[in-house]
Amino acid sequence: MVHKKLMAARIMLQNAPLKKSGHNKFAGYSYFELGDFIPTINQIFNEVGLCGVVSYDTEIASLTITDTDDNTSIVITSPMAEANLKGCHPIQNLGAVETYTRRYLWVTAMEIVEHDALDSSAPIKEEKIIITPTQGAMDTIPEDEQNYLRELAMELISLCDKEEPKSAWVKLEAENLDSEQKVALWTLLPSKVRSALKNAKG
Repeated sequence: MVHKKLMAARIMLQNAPLKKSGHNKFAGYSYFELGDFIPTINQIFNEVGLCGVVSYDTEIASLTITDTDDNTSIVITSPMAEANLKGCHPIQNLGAVETYTRRYLWVTAMEIVEHDALDSSAPIKEEKIIITPTQGAMDTIPEDEQNYLRELAMELISLCDKEEPKSAWVKLEAENLDSEQKVALWTLLPSKVRSALKNAKG
């Protein structure tokens, strides 16, 4: 019965008016955060007779969905990853990993469709490629640090857009980036933001 109930729950969720509250300014797309769908899923599961429980160990995270009538169950699993966000305590990194993993488990279990940025984007126009000394700087940075630098870049851009370049510079200095991270971050910033930071430094 659990398979039948899960399929019914997916259809009910599919017809629910969910709204994406997450927004990736760097890549320009919206996405579902946990709070966008968990309350609706809990309500649906309660109606159809399902219960979902997420658990973690050092290597695998799992979401066990159980039929509350006959106790049959389905287990969705995902490998655990690591987060090494600069300036965060180990427990904060663990919390980030668990939050992301929990979100992806539910997205997988409920067949939640994420952004279709590739399909919906406009055709790419051919442009002259200009190679710069910093090109490819992000390629040598670990993926978790890349995500951290992208988030930092968005914060700096937002501060400069608010005409607070001095605050942006203070924020940048407080991060205490190494030279490799600084070069990679610089490639993520528009020229006007780079100029504003240079001026604020002076």
